[in-house]
Amino acid sequence: MPELPEVETVRRSLEMLIIGKTIKEVNVFYPKIIRTPGDIGEFKWILQGQTIEGIGRKGKYLLFYMNSVTMISHLRMEGKYIYHEEKMKEFDMHTHVVFTFTDGSILQYRDVRKFGTMDVVSKGKEIEFESLKKLGQEPIDPNFDPKLFKQQLKTRSAPIKQSLLNQEIVSGLGNIYVDDSLALSKIHPLRTGNSLTDEEIDQLILAMKQVLLKAIEKGGSTIRTYESFYGRGSMQDHLIVYGRTGQPCYQCGTLIEKIKVGGRGTHFCPNCQKNFKS
Repeated sequence: MPELPEVETVRRSLEMLIIGKTIKEVNVFYPKIIRTPGDIGEFKWILQGQTIEGIGRKGKYLLFYMNSVTMISHLRMEGKYIYHEEKMKEFDMHTHVVFTFTDGSILQYRDVRKFGTMDVVSKGKEIEFESLKKLGQEPIDPNFDPKLFKQQLKTRSAPIKQSLLNQEIVSGLGNIYVDDSLALSKIHPLRTGNSLTDEEIDQLILAMKQVLLKAIEKGGSTIRTYESFYGRGSMQDHLIVYGRTGQPCYQCGTLIEKIKVGGRGTHFCPNCQKNFKS
């Protein structure tokens, strides 16, 4: 958490609130959040005077496009941005970076777990940023290539659940939406990628798109602490199997089960999602 829908919800909110604003001052209270450049003074100096021209997203990364630089931000497990119309006098211990704009408004980065990251690179160089270069295709990308995805899965002997969590194969999916995508496509999470037929993979692609688009529409899932600028997302009320252990499957009434796959809690319907090898 957060996954693609939650990050996309944050992106859309930021787009409405800070586009056109110019950074007057940057305060960093937890230096380890900043990775590039390594010097905090340089990080602050680079961003001062920069105007936010656009907010993008690639996988689970947010991209803040400015005059001459791009800031790449990953929220990891607990990171969140909070916007305030007026400058605050003090912040709690979980506030690690504060951007003050010339109009007096501020953008606060808060992260209880301190796992989030920020990198500033020259504008246009973000496409060469190592973490972004490695990202696989996004299921909701209009240019998603089913042929490439099938080729990737056909070489995988690992459980399909693990392959879908691999951000180098398909980006943006996490535990919640992988479980629901597999449920919607009726594929058991322990099936191997190379056991899936072309038809099953086509169903999986369609399921991933449907699940992600619905989650974006609902403002993401609030499972633990995630909230957008406008409150809690509601996708958790529409999940198919995730978090529903012991509850009846919506399709057949069989009780949802939970197992571990690659160390991750995994939810599925044992009746709708059969485990077999082709």
